[in-house]
Order: sequence, then C-alpha cells, then structure tokens
Amino acid sequence: MQRYFIDEERKASYQTTEIRLFGEQHHHMTRVMRMEVGKTVYLVFPDQKAIVAKITKIESDFVSLLWVSDETSKKELPVEITIASGLPKGDKLDYIIQKGTELGACLFMPFQASFSITKWDKKKSEKKVMRLNKIAQEAAEQSHRTRIPEVTSVLSFKELSNLATSYDACLVAYEESAKEGEMTNFAKIINKLQPNDKVLIVFGPEGGLSREEITILTEVGMTTCSLGPRILRTETAPLYALAAISYHFELNK
Repeated sequence: MQRYFIDEERKASYQTTEIRLFGEQHHHMTRVMRMEVGKTVYLVFPDQKAIVAKITKIESDFVSLLWVSDETSKKELPVEITIASGLPKGDKLDYIIQKGTELGACLFMPFQASFSITKWDKKKSEKKVMRLNKIAQEAAEQSHRTRIPEVTSVLSFKELSNLATSYDACLVAYEESAKEGEMTNFAKIINKLQPNDKVLIVFGPEGGLSREEITILTEVGMTTCSLGPRILRTETAPLYALAAISYHFELNK
C-alpha cells in the first residue's frame, strides 16, 4: 500500500474529517499510480501518527480521503541515530541516505573532512541538500517509516566536533581500531543505550579520518570503535552500524 507524508496537522477529529491532498501528491496518486475512488493508502501526519485512509473523491486538483483505521505497528528505532559522513565522492552520499533511511536513521550530517576529495560549491549546496532530502523522503515512504530523516547542510569539522555534548553517546568508526584488534567499544555503547537516547556515529570519507581529527573527536568525548575485522567502505560502514543496532533493539529478543 502506498504511503504519503502530509503537512496537515492531525486534528482531534481526524477520524471523521475529510483530508485533501494537492500538488505533487495529487499528481502521484492520479497520474503515476492511477488510483481510483475506493483505493486505500497510508497517510503520515507531522506528529508521526499514521493512518489508513480511503479515497472518496478525485477532482482535477485534489484528492479527498477519509480515515479507515490507525496504524498500530511500530516502525521507528527506539533510539535516535544520527549519521555523520565525511563527504564522499560521486553519488555515494545518495546511497548512504537512501539505504540509511530504510535502516532507521533519523538524521544525516555530511561534513568536510581532511581527506574529503569532494568540495561542495556553496551556490549549489542548497540544491544538493534539497535533492538529498527528497531521496530521504522517498526512502521513508518506500520503507514505511513514520518519520522522514533530515539531511543537514555540510558541516565544518569544527561544527561536527562541537556536537558531542548534544548526544547521549558518540561513536567514531575508525579503521585503525580494527587493525589494532579493538572489538568491544561499539557493543559496549549499544548495550548501555536506553529508549529515546540520541546517538551520533561519525564515519570518514574514502581516505578515512586523519589522526588529528581522531584526536580532536576523542578529546571532546567521542569513542573510537571498529566495526569488525574487515575494513568497510565509506558507504558500507553506516549501513553495517544501523543494521547491527536494529538487530540489537528489534530482533534480538
């Protein structure tokens, strides 16, 4: 069943009030999906409440729907995961955001690392961020999330390091930790997390993070960790971490 995130705030009378969708969502329903009256879809309100709604009317500029039932199953991870990625080459950030959204991340923060080859033009940065947020929205709809992760503008490394106190736990994936045989920090941190905790996980670009950057991040309280004995690519490591966290909280019961 198709899912749509809507801007309309959920009213106390949402179960009996007509909901109208316009613009892009109207176009997608009528032109792309060719939906008809009687078709049901999921609608997600800004407060992350999702419902099943039935199409009752299709006009040239809007679609009318009425509540059928509430969605009761939980879709979101019990902890809030922020993925900070050193700017990678090509379309790798697109991939991280699309797949990371499917795996439950709630926020993506690209940052300029010492070894980042890619440099974003300030004039084009706004359009790139808009496109990345669109990728996150489409992935959230596809994976039946009740929350669309946000993609921030590119942070400087200093801005990233200043965020340590904003989180309950901060991890830094560091390949030298794997080479040195460190295998416990990731699990130790995850085991200590409580529902609703906020977690920041930092990943370097293709060249990794410099020793100077690691020193700064550890000095502000972040914990370096390996993600197993194999060295993962910059676009693979965030997905590994998210999958491990999902398994720990959602499947390992």
